[in-house]
Amino acid sequence: MRVETIGNATLYLGDCRDLLRVQADNSIDAVVTDPPYELGFMGKAWDRSGVAFDAELWREVLRVAKPGAHLLAFGGSRTYHRMACAIEDAGWEVRDQIMWIYGSGFPKSLDVGKALDKAAGHTRARIPHSRSGGFGDGISVAYAHDKWTTANAGTRSDPSPITKKGEAWQGWGTALKPAHEPIVVARKPLIGTVAANVLEHGTGALNIDGCRIAGGEISNAGGTRRSGGIMGASEPLGGWEPSHAGRWPANVIHDGSEEVLAAFPNTSSPWIGNPNEGAKGGRMFGGSDQSDVAKPEYRDAGSAARFFYCAKASQSDREDGCDGLPEKTGGMVSNTSGQHITRRDGGAPGQRCNHHPTVKPTDLMRYLCRLVTPPGGLILDPFTGSGSTGRGALLEGFRFLGFEHSAEYIAIAEARITAAVATFADSHRQERLFA
Repeated sequence: MRVETIGNATLYLGDCRDLLRVQADNSIDAVVTDPPYELGFMGKAWDRSGVAFDAELWREVLRVAKPGAHLLAFGGSRTYHRMACAIEDAGWEVRDQIMWIYGSGFPKSLDVGKALDKAAGHTRARIPHSRSGGFGDGISVAYAHDKWTTANAGTRSDPSPITKKGEAWQGWGTALKPAHEPIVVARKPLIGTVAANVLEHGTGALNIDGCRIAGGEISNAGGTRRSGGIMGASEPLGGWEPSHAGRWPANVIHDGSEEVLAAFPNTSSPWIGNPNEGAKGGRMFGGSDQSDVAKPEYRDAGSAARFFYCAKASQSDREDGCDGLPEKTGGMVSNTSGQHITRRDGGAPGQRCNHHPTVKPTDLMRYLCRLVTPPGGLILDPFTGSGSTGRGALLEGFRFLGFEHSAEYIAIAEARITAAVATFADSHRQERLFA
């Protein structure tokens, strides 16, 4: 067993099931983790072990968590239910589900008409394809039958059906476009009341004010877009001003993409009131019909502004601190946890220092850590991967305990977390300098 301490982070190399057994009871303040989705993503053995569906694993996580400690665990849309059931069967109380909505997904769908043509012995011709089609650098993407290949660069399958059966089933497929990932929100049972548990253990509550969302306008006109605020504190865009302390954090998170913004209707506030008169509010996105209750007034427009915004993991975020690590081709790269393939970079990626395929954005992990962890608390991630949770935890001033069974991934996590420690220390030096 290898142990590495970096600032307030401790990383263990080994199987999380073995490492959990030697941890003390009631010692963890929060659990924020991105387990395998058990989809066999990219043929990775770690994504088909069944560990995320093992109630015994989550029972051990429950044992080491303090009473009232929260657990946030990402899941895939196809397999989330099995993980959530295992968490609940282990004794956790499932409290909610956070929906992370993004616009980068691309369906791995079988073209039924094309498959019928092929079954009849006919292969559709390939035709020229340009970057204007959105695939990037003249390299086309076809899923199911066709794999990424440079031999087909600059071409794509002719969509025209060949056989009668192919024509009859033209336009039919087998998969929807992935556009969200669920995050289970669970809590270890309290001892006594919430107030008593908080006083005794410092756990059991959510940091609402620390995660409020600054209100604002989202519009595609005049360059105004993507408000909602990274880390809950966005800057005014286009003339709006944040309202009071900000909006109550919702169980929706979005990536700010045009596709996501367009999916939400452009509306005014879900409710409008004033201090002198009760107002009956609309019920969109959490409004109520409590007409006898006076409410503060929000006049920001654009529904996505009501939700936390975090951009996808950037190249600089992925590679931060990884200079000097050996480069390696990790296959297709997803900005999420592998339930879909992302074409962000256009074409198959080259070699990278951080070749982990499912890196989460650091800002997203900072927000989630801050939501469920008391000040100075210890966060556990049994599936550390490339260290995104650890980065988020340390940048927010928390302590971190991470387990990872892959030696090559824990080396990446160590490098990225070391860079986060340096960033945190530098920011505090700047604060003290200008205080």
